[in-house]
Amino acid sequence: MRSVLQIPINFRDPRWFQISFLSFFLIYGIFFLDWEMDITRYLVIFGSAIIAQIVCTYFTTKDYSSIKSALISALSLCLLLKTNLYATAVIAAVITIASKFLIRYNNKHIFNPANFGIIATILLTGDAWLSPGQWGNSMLLLFIIGITGFAVLFRVGRIDTSIAFISTFFALEFMQNVIYKGWPLDYVLHEFSSGTLLLFTFFMITDPKTTPNSSKARIIWSVMIALLAFFLTNWFYVHAAPVWALVISAPVTALLDKVFIHQKFSWT
Repeated sequence: MRSVLQIPINFRDPRWFQISFLSFFLIYGIFFLDWEMDITRYLVIFGSAIIAQIVCTYFTTKDYSSIKSALISALSLCLLLKTNLYATAVIAAVITIASKFLIRYNNKHIFNPANFGIIATILLTGDAWLSPGQWGNSMLLLFIIGITGFAVLFRVGRIDTSIAFISTFFALEFMQNVIYKGWPLDYVLHEFSSGTLLLFTFFMITDPKTTPNSSKARIIWSVMIALLAFFLTNWFYVHAAPVWALVISAPVTALLDKVFIHQKFSWT
C-alpha cells in the first residue's frame, strides 16, 4: 500500500490555496468574531473526515493525495455547520466524505461533499443548523473572502460559475425587493454581505469536481441555482436557501454533461 506519508506535496495544486484561505477564515472567526472556541469539535470533524477519506481511498483508488480534498470538506463543515453534539460532528464528516465514493455517476461524484453532508446532517439529526449571522458585517472580511475566492477560481477555471450565480441572484433580489416592493437598497446589500453567502459563492458552488464540465453548462446550472434559491427565499422563507438549492440542483449536472460534451476536470 502506498503510504500517506509518501505523497509528494505540490504547492501549485489549487487545493493548497483553498485550504490556506479557509483556514484563515476559521482562525479569523474564532479569534476576531468571538465564535465559540470549541476546539474539540473542530478536531472531531477533521479527524473523522481524514479517517473516512483514508478508509474509503484504501478500498477504491489508493490515491491518498485526495486527503487534501478531505481537509477542504472538513474546513467547510467547521465554517458553516453548527452542532451541540460531537456525535453529530462525526456523522456530518462521515456523510460528507462517504458521499464522494458512494453517490457517483459516470466516475464523478454528484453532490458537493460538504453541501450534501450539511443538508443530510440537518435532516437526519435535528441537532445541526447553519448560522449566517455569525460573520457579522465586517467589510474587510467580506473583501478578503471575495479576493481570495477569485484567486482560487482563476486557478481552477470556475469564475464563470460564481459570477453567473451571484449576479443572477442579486438581480432577482433587487427587482423583487427594491423595484417591486420599494424597499431601500440597503436591505439587499445587507443580504449580500453575508459571509456564508460569499463562502458558498466562491468556495462551495464552484467545486470543480461537481460542477458541469462545460462553461456554457456551468452558466446555465448557476442561473438555475440562483432562480431556485430566490424562489425558496421569497416564497418558502428557507434559511440559507442557496445551500439547499445547490443540493437539489446537483443531479442536473449529469444531464448537462451529456448535452454539453467537454473534458472532465482533473486535479492533476
